[in-house]
Amino acid sequence: MTIFIYAVLIFLVIRFSVTVFNFLSNPKLPRVVKHYHDLVSILIPARNEAENIITLLESIRDQDYSNYEVIVLDDDSADQTFELVNAFSKTTPKFNIVKGKPLPAGWLGKNYACHQLAELANGKYLLFIDADESIKKGLINSLIDRMEKGNLALLSVFTNQIMKTIGEKLTVPLMHFILLNLLPMRLVKFSENPAFAAASGQCMFFKASRYRDNQWHMQVKHMVVEDVEIMKLVKQRKYHAEALLANNLIYCRMYKNLNESLSGFSKNLLAGFGNNILILLFYQLLVVIGPVILCLNFNADLLVLPITLIVLSRLMISYLSGQNVLINLILHPLQMLFFLIISLISIQKHILKKGTWKGRTIKAI
Repeated sequence: MTIFIYAVLIFLVIRFSVTVFNFLSNPKLPRVVKHYHDLVSILIPARNEAENIITLLESIRDQDYSNYEVIVLDDDSADQTFELVNAFSKTTPKFNIVKGKPLPAGWLGKNYACHQLAELANGKYLLFIDADESIKKGLINSLIDRMEKGNLALLSVFTNQIMKTIGEKLTVPLMHFILLNLLPMRLVKFSENPAFAAASGQCMFFKASRYRDNQWHMQVKHMVVEDVEIMKLVKQRKYHAEALLANNLIYCRMYKNLNESLSGFSKNLLAGFGNNILILLFYQLLVVIGPVILCLNFNADLLVLPITLIVLSRLMISYLSGQNVLINLILHPLQMLFFLIISLISIQKHILKKGTWKGRTIKAI
């Protein structure tokens, strides 16, 4: 038990050090005042997004970049997605919607939708975003500026998260918690090692020429966490790439309640750990179960260090991700419990091959 407690403490210190590095290096997308004029293709895969997509389209229409085209691909929606976007496009010439082709064997739905969108795009840059997002003034100029200054093939941005229900607040902050507590984000750009790869499919900004040369979505057509896999491929090709925080330039409300959050996060959590059940369980042992054991075995004086590290980590991560510090501190124990629950659901889905998303079966490879 003593060895295990020391292992938990050492891992906690390592994770805290990563968080401090991220806090001090401040990996946010810089806002710029410079204006660019190259054609940007904004590409939106949409499957049953009638509830969300008009908010996104209006935010694109109202932002401050002028030379863009918007292509929405309706991926066999069963709701009014196509009709709503089609009506919107008739009043806004830069917007267009197309019907997606039937899903071929060996492809996952979103990956094939993005592949089709890229084939239709005309821009110098390709901006893939999800239908449940909204963008702010300055986003596109800031993306282009960062890409040109860094000679990047790919720039991925982790969006600010909108959370309204208690179910969202118990689960959605886990995404930034895991990211900023485990990966020094600056190393995505400065290390050539593909192990230092992070990306968010909610905002993927490509140099179109590099994309067309490599057909990134085709290369990961069967991958559940296609965003991270593409980032790895980009780094393996020795192209420059970067992952940054959104800095309030793009927002997303991923899920509307606890059930959606559990279903959504569990579909790809294990895939994010390479579909290795033992690694995920070991991580849970150190991150979730370990601190509980510390509390049960340590006296009050010895608990000062781990509690201080956890509190400071949540403060820094909440600040970087634009989330409510007090809420994350209060809900931290419950968030960790739901992190464990999501992990167990993800493992169960993997073993029983029951992963589904938006009516389609997900077969992780």
